[in-house]
Amino acid sequence: MTIKEAQDAVDKWIKQYGVRYFSELTNMACLTEEVARTYGDQSFKKGEKPNLGEEMADVLWVLICLANQTGIDLTEELQKSFNKKTQRDAERHKNNPKLSTEQGKDKQ
Repeated sequence: MTIKEAQDAVDKWIKQYGVRYFSELTNMACLTEEVARTYGDQSFKKGEKPNLGEEMADVLWVLICLANQTGIDLTEELQKSFNKKTQRDAERHKNNPKLSTEQGKDKQ
């Protein structure tokens, strides 16, 4: 599924099952909530087990909702981000001693 297809699928689902999008503020809170169970103080719901992949998919869902609500084409914006990072960081990370191969091994 492409990002555009994902945005269209979420929009269709919202219109069919979700009544309407949550407000942008509520969706921002949802983003935080999805991460809080795994890395914060929030507990899992009864019967719920940690599943980082599912939490990441939930984060992506909410991000797509926010993009749809605000008229953002995520495919276009992601490409712009790649272009910006490639131009800005072409040598920066290679020359960062904190990211050297030897130091990176220490953190694994």
